[in-house]
Amino acid sequence: MIRIGPYTLPNNLALAPMAGVTDLPFRLLCRRMGAGIAAGEMLTSDVRLYHTEKSRRRMDHTGEAEPRVVQIAGGDPQMMADAARRNVDAGAQIVDINMGCPAKKVCNKAAGSALMKDETLVRHILEAVVNAVCVPVTLKMRTGWDPEHRNGVTIARMAEDIGVRALAVHGRTRACMYRGEAEYETIRAIKQSVAIPIFANGDIDSPHKAKHVLEQTGADGLMVGRSAQGRPWIFREIDAFLRDERVAAEPSLAEVRDIMRAHLRDLHAFYGEEAGVRVARKHIDWYAQGRAAGHALRHAVMQAEDAQTQLACADAYFDSLVETYGAEKKNESSSRADRTSCAARAAAADDDRRGARVVLRDFERA
Repeated sequence: MIRIGPYTLPNNLALAPMAGVTDLPFRLLCRRMGAGIAAGEMLTSDVRLYHTEKSRRRMDHTGEAEPRVVQIAGGDPQMMADAARRNVDAGAQIVDINMGCPAKKVCNKAAGSALMKDETLVRHILEAVVNAVCVPVTLKMRTGWDPEHRNGVTIARMAEDIGVRALAVHGRTRACMYRGEAEYETIRAIKQSVAIPIFANGDIDSPHKAKHVLEQTGADGLMVGRSAQGRPWIFREIDAFLRDERVAAEPSLAEVRDIMRAHLRDLHAFYGEEAGVRVARKHIDWYAQGRAAGHALRHAVMQAEDAQTQLACADAYFDSLVETYGAEKKNESSSRADRTSCAARAAAADDDRRGARVVLRDFERA
């Protein structure tokens, strides 16, 4: 088991912090689906902005299981220390420092993975944050600035000496962004150079790949990011395979529909209807990726302007898939029971659902 400060994780799987994705509803969902720990969206180190609605939402941990993780980003040691203290006062139990984000708007401000270019500044930031709070401090970083300057081992040793309690390492440099394939040799070298827990990150998109990355790197845990978008059950699939090499069954279409519906409702409640409908669109798109006529759903939900219509469109799409492909599933009988139950719960919205099916059919013909 992985231990970070006083917290022993239930497994070795972490949800990667992703701006615009790992809000409270998504973190709660991924924890239910098997993630052992989940960090919130990146927060600026400028505490003057913490009064904004965006920052307040990112600092919301209502109903979240321990440990509650906040990630902060910035390039000024004192500001990072202030941000760490502010978040701990607000309930954060682990403070994660972002030195992994390759986005230009972050790196242009000498934050995120841009910091790896300046090891002296990295030291000052780590020291300031570790000394500012009494909770564990962790670090998310990349293997280096560019392929010719992979200084991940140097920074990892520095971080351990200063008192950082765990590291997550993405298997690309900042210059690589998300291009090409992640490389795991540097992560392995980092693991061999320090004693603190290491989470390997990058291109972990299946249970078999998860096991391969653990074997290649010797890491203590895995951090999954983009592969969880529209597929939060990837955590339980990986967990089952790592425990006993059992390949968990793919969720039925009915289960995917129910997971998505609950997720959308949580988004609408968390953000309010207008903003929630906008945020939900990308998640619906991810749930539909790789499925038949997914383009039709994308068109329909982009036109939906209220929560009821959006839910009706998404329900109609997945109901259609269940009716068309459900018989091909091994769990046909349970899927049929799910459909009956869902139909009963959705009876009050029949008109909207019929209208949504018309929208989907029209877009499929277009």
